[in-house]
Amino acid sequence: MKETTLQKVNRILLTQSPWFKKATKGIWILFLCIILGFPLYVLSVSINLFGLFGDMPSLKAIENPKNDLSSELISADGVSLGRYFRFNRSQVSYEQLSPDLVNTLLLSEDHRFYDHSGLDFRAYMRVIFGVLTFNSSSKGGGSTITQQLAKNLFSTRGEELDGPLMVGPLRILISKTKEWIISVKLEKNFTKQEIITMYLNTSDFSSNAYGIKVAAETYFNKQPSELNVQEAAVLVGMLQAPSFYNPKRNPKNALSKRNEVLFKLYNHGYIRSRETYDSLLKLPIHLEYAVQNQNEGLATYFRTVILNDLMAWCKEHGYDLWESGLKIHTTIDSRMQRYAEEAMAESMKPQQKTFDTHWKGKNPWIDEDWNEIKGFLDSRIKQTETYRNLVARYGAGSDSVKIMLKLKKPMTIFTWNGERDTLFSSMDSLNYYKRFLHAGFMSMDARTGAIKAWVGGINHKYFKYDHVRQGTRQPGSSFKPFVYGTALEAGYNPCLKLQDVSPTFKVPGGTWSPPNAEGDRGTGEWLTMRQAMAKSKNSITAQVLQRVGPENVVNFARRVGITSPLDAVPSLCLGVSDVSLYEIVGAYSTFVNSGIHTQPFYITQIEDKNGNVIENFVPKTRQAISEQTAYKMIYMLMGGVQEEGGTSRGLNFNLKTENEIGGKTGTTNNASDGWYMGITRDLVSGAWVGGDERSIHYKQWDLGQGSKTARPIWEKFMLKVYADASLEYKKGQFRRPAAKMDITFDCSSYELPPDDAGTPQEDWNPNNE
Repeated sequence: MKETTLQKVNRILLTQSPWFKKATKGIWILFLCIILGFPLYVLSVSINLFGLFGDMPSLKAIENPKNDLSSELISADGVSLGRYFRFNRSQVSYEQLSPDLVNTLLLSEDHRFYDHSGLDFRAYMRVIFGVLTFNSSSKGGGSTITQQLAKNLFSTRGEELDGPLMVGPLRILISKTKEWIISVKLEKNFTKQEIITMYLNTSDFSSNAYGIKVAAETYFNKQPSELNVQEAAVLVGMLQAPSFYNPKRNPKNALSKRNEVLFKLYNHGYIRSRETYDSLLKLPIHLEYAVQNQNEGLATYFRTVILNDLMAWCKEHGYDLWESGLKIHTTIDSRMQRYAEEAMAESMKPQQKTFDTHWKGKNPWIDEDWNEIKGFLDSRIKQTETYRNLVARYGAGSDSVKIMLKLKKPMTIFTWNGERDTLFSSMDSLNYYKRFLHAGFMSMDARTGAIKAWVGGINHKYFKYDHVRQGTRQPGSSFKPFVYGTALEAGYNPCLKLQDVSPTFKVPGGTWSPPNAEGDRGTGEWLTMRQAMAKSKNSITAQVLQRVGPENVVNFARRVGITSPLDAVPSLCLGVSDVSLYEIVGAYSTFVNSGIHTQPFYITQIEDKNGNVIENFVPKTRQAISEQTAYKMIYMLMGGVQEEGGTSRGLNFNLKTENEIGGKTGTTNNASDGWYMGITRDLVSGAWVGGDERSIHYKQWDLGQGSKTARPIWEKFMLKVYADASLEYKKGQFRRPAAKMDITFDCSSYELPPDDAGTPQEDWNPNNE
């Protein structure tokens, strides 16, 4: 009779030596101990017996896993403007994942995902067999997607869950055990689709990209729903070793890994034909790589400047801006923001070329007598962090400081034709960058107060200073509407004629008589107030201020929106007190908004990471001036376009066709600051152009005047806005007051009143005391 297998085993055991019998018995005992002891070991880990195994996440934490998220800034038209993050992470839902991505993940990482409950014992047996037989093809990875999620969510390999026994080989074993326990609990609390989504949302993809949404944007400039199979294979391949398989840093490794993932898809039948598989293998990895940071994307200055406001709000409401996953909805329109940035670049690039040609071979930093400032760079280098660090290292006055400041080193610099690599010393760099002209631009909806575009400078990466809200400069003639507005409120008519003769003011130490831009003290010509403002006559503006008083002008400017300190002195009429672009745009908006001042605002709503609205923001409004006075000022500002010799007469014909526009230029005495303020029926926008310091400017006033430096930015922006039919801002007339105007704008029928002293206007002499 044929011997059975069991009989054969018994016969061998009976005939073996005592030592073999003992060894076999020992193995069986060890096996039984493992079988019986393993549950006790798992229980000990799960309850952290005697504090030996380290803490475990609570059931509440597992049911509600915390996933630190970046907070996102969203435009009014639903476009992401950027994020605030420590780890750049943003969530998507399962429905936002492409089928190619999901299937690539499952077939590559865990093809029995839907057949197990967090632990894949078949995979463990394969791994054990591979280790015991030294078969590298059988080792593979034993972790399921759920286990990897457990590791992502709770840092099972980190110090937070450490215990006294977690040393040496035991550390890995206990960490793995914790992952098993957490995985089982995750499977009980979440659906398979939720686990897939959480895993992709919490995975590291290198290049400061955490989560599949940021990864897809960083490497392919796509949303996760748009990823195709080969792109999905690249990103899934990175999961095992993000840096090693980074397609930007290690393209060969990434390509090899991508093809390995594609083979798995073909092997499992997801890629159905050999021809399709072979064609995919031949494709290169086509990247649209862009690491997200505060120097990239739209509204870079805006994102940076409002950071302090957001930080203060988060502190007050108990949120962490960097990790709470807030959705911050803004008033910025991404289309208008793009047009504003384009308009600035298109205007400033040729402007810089003109400036460089103007100063070719000479230095542009000059004093009030138009002479070069000696030792300018030597004094400015001492204000830099580089200089302070060198002094701290070598000591003040050390020759080493001077040597290091002149030491050339590789450097990437900004140019209007793109970045350029060069060899520059710190002194070379300072000398180079001090020669640039800078600019700021802001546009807001006058009716709502919503800021639609904010461009704080020419390039945020190289020039951090914001010229919309942070920077304040002399507004020059763009301040004059507040002088004329004060007069209109006091009862003066835009048709009132004044003589182009510069008045004389008594000032400490003598007298002061302001010249016109042309340098004369007046031509003697009689001009209406509207004509005078349109031509930006200093002489007549000074007369108006003399009549209404500088204190009243300050009060009027305060009411319409100017918040910076203003000196109630005669030179106030020429805009000598510094203001910001942010506040002057807001002040002009008071005219367009029927006399109601609306504080410019930029945040409409903040949501938590789950989409719950935490707070809605409503702009602050107040009646600053009457509707009648506001419209009179609009009429005055339209004079710049309509009156002969007006500083806005040269605007593009297409802007003026079937459209009402008001505008005011502004230029300081030495042309260090050029401004342009433009108003339409809905939008108020302003631009500023100037050097890094007031001493850096054109030698000729006419080259630096606002009509040549700043107005082109406004003009290009408005042309782009009107060309976009998808925007709500159209051409049209300014809104008229609800009540009939209390004056006539028909200067031909205007009866000239006597001045306050009873002197007929034709005989009034501004210098006659």
